[in-house]
Amino acid sequence: MAPALSLGGRVPARMVAHCLLVEGDAGLTLVDTGFGTADLAAARQRLGAGFVRLMGPALDPTETALAQVRAAGYDARDVRNVVVTHLDLDHAGGLGDFPDATVHVFADELEAATRRGSPKERSRYKPAQWAHGPHWLPHRVEGEDWLGFSAVPVLDDVVLVPLRGHTRGHSAVGVRRPSGGWFLHAGDGYFSSGEKETPPTCPSGLALFQTFMQMDKRARLDNQDRLRSLHAEHGPASTAPPERRVTIFSAHDVTEYDDLASVTD
Repeated sequence: MAPALSLGGRVPARMVAHCLLVEGDAGLTLVDTGFGTADLAAARQRLGAGFVRLMGPALDPTETALAQVRAAGYDARDVRNVVVTHLDLDHAGGLGDFPDATVHVFADELEAATRRGSPKERSRYKPAQWAHGPHWLPHRVEGEDWLGFSAVPVLDDVVLVPLRGHTRGHSAVGVRRPSGGWFLHAGDGYFSSGEKETPPTCPSGLALFQTFMQMDKRARLDNQDRLRSLHAEHGPASTAPPERRVTIFSAHDVTEYDDLASVTD
C-alpha cells in the first residue's frame, strides 16, 4: 500500500507512505495506516495548512489503507490489529478507519503523542486522528532478543523493535515471512534506501528533513548504524541462513516500495 507524498515537487520527486497488510491466524494486521479518509475530507484542518502546502500529499481516496483493504476483498472489520511504527500524522491518520482494531504501539510513543510536550510534537501529532478512542495496547521492551535488537513480540510472527530518535518512541516492525526470513518495516528510521548501505548516501533535502524532525540525534544515528549492520549481516544478499535474512524497507522510499510490489509473501 502506498499513499503518495510529493514533497511539494522537491527532490526526491515522489515518496510513498508504505503500509503493510499481513494475513494471519489472528485475522488481518495492518502495519502503519498512512492518511485516513477523514484526513482527505478535511486535509487542511486535520493535517495543517503548512503540512499540506509543504509536502503536497496526493490526497487520493483510492490510496487510503481502507480503500486498498477493500480492493483486496476485505472489510475494515477484518483488520483485527494495527501496529504503528510511530504516531506521526502521516502514519496514524487511518486509525479511525479501523475503529474495531487493537492498536499496538510502544508505550513511550503513546505517551509522547498524548503529552505533546514540545512545539515539534504539537505539530507532528494530531489528536483528531485518534479522537474516536482506539483500543490502545501499549508495549514496553522486555529484553527479548531479535537478531541483536531488543524487541517485544506483539502477535505471532510480529515484533516491535525500538528505533528511537525520529520520535521518542519510534519503532520498527518485524514480520516473519511464510517463505522464511523477515520483513522489517523501519518506519522513519531512515528515509532513503542508500542510508542502509555502507557507506550511506541520502539526498541532502531528506538529510536536512530528518535532522529537523529528530527528537534524539544520537539515538537516531546510532540506530541507523545498527540498521546498516543488520542489512550487511542479514540482508537478502548476505550469507545468513534463509530464516535469519531480513528485507529492510523504510516508510517513504519509493524504490524500496517498487522493488517489493511484486512480492507476495
